[in-house]
Amino acid sequence: MIPAAGSAPLATPFVPTGVPSTLFEDVACYICESARATPFITAEDDLTGRPGRFTFVRCDGCGLVYQLPRLKAEHVKSYYETDYIAHQRPRRWGPIAPLFAWAMGSLDRAKIRLVRRYVDVGASSMVLDVGCGAGTFLSSLGETTRATVVGVDFVDLSSRPNMADVEFHHGPFSDQVVGDGRFDLVTMWHFLEHDYDPRGSLEHAARALKPGGRMVVEVPRLDSLSFRLFRDRWPGLQAPQHTAVYDRASLLRLVGAAGLEVVDYLPLGAFPPYFYLFCGVAFCTLRGRGLNLQKAIYAYFAGQLLMLPLLPLLPHLNFAMQTVVCRRRR
Repeated sequence: MIPAAGSAPLATPFVPTGVPSTLFEDVACYICESARATPFITAEDDLTGRPGRFTFVRCDGCGLVYQLPRLKAEHVKSYYETDYIAHQRPRRWGPIAPLFAWAMGSLDRAKIRLVRRYVDVGASSMVLDVGCGAGTFLSSLGETTRATVVGVDFVDLSSRPNMADVEFHHGPFSDQVVGDGRFDLVTMWHFLEHDYDPRGSLEHAARALKPGGRMVVEVPRLDSLSFRLFRDRWPGLQAPQHTAVYDRASLLRLVGAAGLEVVDYLPLGAFPPYFYLFCGVAFCTLRGRGLNLQKAIYAYFAGQLLMLPLLPLLPHLNFAMQTVVCRRRR
């Protein structure tokens, strides 16, 4: 088990700036439980421009990079309720709403292609998506394969049309009763970097897998080209929502600590690496002033069109993402 926040003394006090310190809590390393860490990088909320500078540290024991101190869960929730891109309704985008819907659909189709490389998903399959958001992936997977789909999320978006046929559980994943040995496939698409108990969540997900089932976990990759390009403006930091960021070694170490065995590791993911290129350039330009989504979405699609010949190269450059496919240890 991960120690409760603030249960271990810290070797060094890391003090946030621009946000009341009472909103924060200390936490030990999510992998090895060490309380000793070294400052790694400081980031701002480049997405919305809300005030504050947030410190990421590197664990002296195992090397995990995580946010210390972190916002308490009840305070970080507000960062998901306004401008969090994945939770936006398509109609927000006005005349280019169909283009936004197409982009989200393209992402869901890429996810389906990826998981079908490892799991034969069909009408008898049970699938759990942890951090399901508005449920578009589960809805698309259910329509495509007729699988039974279950979702969990910290934010309750169960009223969205895509959630009509989804068994939805609301709250921290480790608290949800989803059933042991129930699922052929468990997915975590950009969930683990947000989680307040990543090791506990992986252990909980492992118990939910059937014998022979597979888990697919995609997260930003810290030891990537995009991090080297953008450093403290790297979109993968996404402070304060991201509690930890993983390089290849720390992701595999966490998976192993949770009792999982690696089936495959991919230096890419379903998520488009162009997003990190666009946001990285925008964040470096704006320097903490926040992204005006209503305007930025036009620039995003225009830039994507201009770079169309180069986009197929990005997944092969270790640009931004990583995916691990795993199973319960025998």
